[in-house]
Amino acid sequence: MQQTAIEAIGLVAGTLTTSAFVPQVIHVWRTRSTRDLSLGMFVMFCIGVSLWLIYGIYLGSLSLIASNGITLGLGLSILIAKLKFG
Repeated sequence: MQQTAIEAIGLVAGTLTTSAFVPQVIHVWRTRSTRDLSLGMFVMFCIGVSLWLIYGIYLGSLSLIASNGITLGLGLSILIAKLKFG
């Protein structure tokens, strides 16, 4: 498979997995309720996504950089809400 096709698969996968967080972020900020969300999970998640982002930067992979950069922002917004409203 050509590198551009592989990167396209990565972009589609990143778009889908990143988009999955949007409804949760909207729900958390609208309701200001994070009671049922695990603080430990979101801390570990944000650390893991940060490491994926660093890895993507190291490889120069647009799909890894874009999806993990956006996902990190979404995850951090939920983590901040958890700390703020928790």
